[in-house]
Amino acid sequence: MKVLLLEDEIMLQGAIVEYLEDTGYIVEAFEDGEEAYKHIKENSYDLFIFDINVPTLDGLSLLDKLQKDKYFIPTVFISAITEIEQISQAYELGCYDYLKKPFHLKELSLHIERILKVADIRAKNHIKISKIYSYDLQSERLFFDSSEQKLTLKQAQIINLLVTHINKIVDFQMLHHYVWEDSHVDNATIRAEMHRVKKTLKEDLIENVKGVGYILHRQS
Repeated sequence: MKVLLLEDEIMLQGAIVEYLEDTGYIVEAFEDGEEAYKHIKENSYDLFIFDINVPTLDGLSLLDKLQKDKYFIPTVFISAITEIEQISQAYELGCYDYLKKPFHLKELSLHIERILKVADIRAKNHIKISKIYSYDLQSERLFFDSSEQKLTLKQAQIINLLVTHINKIVDFQMLHHYVWEDSHVDNATIRAEMHRVKKTLKEDLIENVKGVGYILHRQS
């Protein structure tokens, strides 16, 4: 498990690094936000621990920049800042936790363990369809570029059926049963609805299998 720590208080940084490495983590530590950003672009990490008030690029701005670059890594903030506005901003940017200084190192370790468990659950429930599309099985929501794709109820049911059978043909009989609940609709009605779904999506993900049904392809 590889951790990037951004903390400019050298004594605290050293204490965190020593404690986490003794616990079994691999830790790379930085005092400067821009330097941390450069290393993130060049390396792979499993967890970020960011202070907010650090030189050149503060922790909040760094996370915002990483989100825009499509780096969705579990992140915990450690900060002496107690203003609710900045704490709210941290969560809005996508952080998993916010730990106020001072804290016990064991407390940090417990927070990390919980965060990684939550991240693992989210990863198992989240299907990556393409570079910009993903689907959350638990909430049954489609995401485009990390923002929820707006769908009608019928469109959402179709997407759910296609995603749960990704890379497999979903035939007209399955669509009749699972989406239209065996009500009297003809294949032309289904084709018309599928056409609307395909127009709604911003990528060409659904293939028409002539006379049979449809298939949603997972993009590499």
